Amino acid sequence: MNHNFPIFLSLKAVLTLIISIFGAASASAVTDLYQPADTAIRLRELSVIALKNGLDLTNQPISSTILGKSGIEHRKILTSRDASAMVPNLFIPEYGSRMTSAIFVRGLGSRMDMPAMGMNIDNIPILNKDNYDFDIIDINRIEVLRGPQSTLYGRNTMGGLINISTLSPLQYQGTRFLAEYASANSYRTAMSHYAKLSSTLGLGIMGYYRSTDGFFTNLYNGKKCDWEHLGSGRIKLQWQPSNDFSLSNVFFMSILHQGGYPYEYLATGEINYNDTCFYRRTSIMDGITAQWHKTNMTLTSITSFQYINDNMTMDQDFLPLSYFTLTQARKEYGFTQEFVVKSNADKDYHWVCGAYGFYKHYNMDAPVTFKDYGIEQLIEKHRNDANPDYPIKWDSREFLLGDNFRCPDYGAAVYHQSSYDVVRWTFSGGFRLDFEHSALNYHSSANTGFSIIDASTGGLFRHDDVNIDFPGHLSKSFFQFLPKVSALYHLSMPSPSNVYLSISKGYKSGGFNTQMFSDVLQERIMNLMGLAMKYDVDQIVSYKPEKCWTFEAGSHIECYDRRIQTDISAFYIRCTDQQLTVYPDGTTTGRITTNAGRTRSFGAELAMKIIPFDALEINVSYGYTNAKFTRFNNGKQDYAGNFIPYAPQNTIFAGANYTLPLSAKWASRIVISADVRAVGDMYWDEANTVKQSLYALPGASIAIEGNHYSLSLWGTNLSDTDYRSFYFVSIGNAFLQRGKPRQLGVTLRVNI
Repeated sequence: MNHNFPIFLSLKAVLTLIISIFGAASASAVTDLYQPADTAIRLRELSVIALKNGLDLTNQPISSTILGKSGIEHRKILTSRDASAMVPNLFIPEYGSRMTSAIFVRGLGSRMDMPAMGMNIDNIPILNKDNYDFDIIDINRIEVLRGPQSTLYGRNTMGGLINISTLSPLQYQGTRFLAEYASANSYRTAMSHYAKLSSTLGLGIMGYYRSTDGFFTNLYNGKKCDWEHLGSGRIKLQWQPSNDFSLSNVFFMSILHQGGYPYEYLATGEINYNDTCFYRRTSIMDGITAQWHKTNMTLTSITSFQYINDNMTMDQDFLPLSYFTLTQARKEYGFTQEFVVKSNADKDYHWVCGAYGFYKHYNMDAPVTFKDYGIEQLIEKHRNDANPDYPIKWDSREFLLGDNFRCPDYGAAVYHQSSYDVVRWTFSGGFRLDFEHSALNYHSSANTGFSIIDASTGGLFRHDDVNIDFPGHLSKSFFQFLPKVSALYHLSMPSPSNVYLSISKGYKSGGFNTQMFSDVLQERIMNLMGLAMKYDVDQIVSYKPEKCWTFEAGSHIECYDRRIQTDISAFYIRCTDQQLTVYPDGTTTGRITTNAGRTRSFGAELAMKIIPFDALEINVSYGYTNAKFTRFNNGKQDYAGNFIPYAPQNTIFAGANYTLPLSAKWASRIVISADVRAVGDMYWDEANTVKQSLYALPGASIAIEGNHYSLSLWGTNLSDTDYRSFYFVSIGNAFLQRGKPRQLGVTLRVNI
């Protein structure tokens, strides 16, 4: 399958050329990742978090988890899903394909469309959740903020924000190499080079490739169905001609081709389907961050461009029967622009304000191909059961339901937040005015036909053509006022510590259910055969924004010369119109996002970092969430009092790193790591009839490290725990996805 990635070879060639050209510039490259850049100009933090919240999140009324370079590499963190295990009450399951980037936090989240958490990578706000999941090399820092961040960060951050920043070529210079081999013939390799072209200009370039044969076999053809090939490249250019101005440009491109989907039929426990499944995605992002520093304020401009070209093709019934297949081919581009102005003066009053706008547009073809068994069971059988005297027979044993969509979406926002310091207190308040307009232009079509038979004679009664041409337009506008207030009290302790209380509103955008159009079109065909339609397009296709109020109290405590760092919080969330992914009753082929009436969540979080002595570091986190419906009646069943599906009640992480110094010339230390990650219980449906119980996944590694290299042996899910990461229903049949089994691997890193 590697022939799909000639770009990787070109990236290696470009990287070699860059290294040879700028090798002289990196002759004095530092070998310690934490050593500061050798320039008199201090590079200011270009993180979107620092721009708005400040550098030190432990002095903010926010529940947050921060991961640095060392922890990221020791834990083999490449994606937000890898980091989520260490964050209390954050759950990012792995299932389907990288398109299905579901995120659940504190009982909030959905599997389709709008996310509950936002994501920024090098200040680029990712507009589409389908583009959240890709590997990132040379991560410098990951910040996870929990609780509504809508006041400062806007739409789709009602559950929090994930911010990822990569290495800066002005702070680190050198060449880095990564090679890894693991179970399922999985390997990845990366090479990056960071150089100063001058004292004020830095360039970083990275190339990456990953491949795996997969873990799960499709019994129908005896082949692995979860194989994957991923190639990516990144170019990062930073310029700081003076302390008053800095400019950063990051270009990222990723090409993905993977199989799918390892869904097992609940009735048999087998993965067994007959039609081709795969997901392909080409993603391009470019972001420019410019800062002007004045005596009393800092002005920042963040501009981004994003492009996705992907194709999801699947056997939507996931059985060894010829029901139907779905293809969803999309091209999407988006632009964002944000201006942030923040006070600089060291005074009792601090403020930040800004303006934000975005535009995105996609074209998507989403045809559903009905095949022989699907025509027989889903169309002919229904019609003939209703009128057995005049049964029908379809002209061909395969036909197409065509759907094309064009969806322009744009929005704008202004925001402000002020903070006042009064003795030991800091009082903050802010608001955001957020506007969004979404439109859907659709065109559905079908060209086929059927014969009506006279059962009494067995002869042809008549022939009917099916020619459906069904265009339409839907649009919705959303306007939200998003306030936030907080109070923080600085404790009288040797190390910075505080307690806080905050109240904030969050919201998630509304949208359209494009995956239901095949069912709408199927119903129109049934209507031509004399069966009543049951779908109203306006009602079944659109869904409303989700809104929540979060009340939170917490504390950041540091003691014993910062050897014990503790973050605790408790929260209560009231949510209206919570968006849920559901499957309509019967033999429908689609899934929809709908709005539950009301839900509530409450819980608590604990995160501790303990360093009893220099050689040992212990990290522990625990999150508890009790999330239930308070009002949700779909007209057939009342789910009030039931747990919200897909939201785990417990998330647990415990890990330790022990460093053993060595005096050998070729090795300076041995690092031994062990951890366990646990999730559960979680229910899979609104009726709470199917659930995944609490499961634990232990892992461990041992690494030999020198001044310029590290070699580690590692394992995940060492207990080979059998668990399920996903559940869904299609055509009335239930399916599950198995979690990945035990994995063993070896990783080599070289820094020169």
